[in-house]
Amino acid sequence: MSKYLISFPSAAMVVPADEWEAVVRDSHAVIEEAKAAGVYVFGGGIDESVSPMLVSTSGAVAEGGYPWAPALNGGFTVLELPSRDEAVVWAARIAKACRCDQELRVFGYDPQS
Repeated sequence: MSKYLISFPSAAMVVPADEWEAVVRDSHAVIEEAKAAGVYVFGGGIDESVSPMLVSTSGAVAEGGYPWAPALNGGFTVLELPSRDEAVVWAARIAKACRCDQELRVFGYDPQS
């Protein structure tokens, strides 16, 4: 089985104010279904009120992430699933609940992890 990252950037969440309660309810319901199915690994959102830190190979710390990279924000879910096809099904369920498209990526297998 592989682990899949299902995610969206914050800017993708364009939801009318009167739909937020339903988005929260529906997205939590999908996560509960993933937990019940035994495929949920972890999930959450980046806390955008806390700036990233860039830690160098020497241990020096600087505020901010890579200056050349786009900001990393939004919501993330990691599921462990038997196939990419099944990951697409779960990503579609999350997209419907969140009212925004989701990006789907597979983690490379690391035998030491």
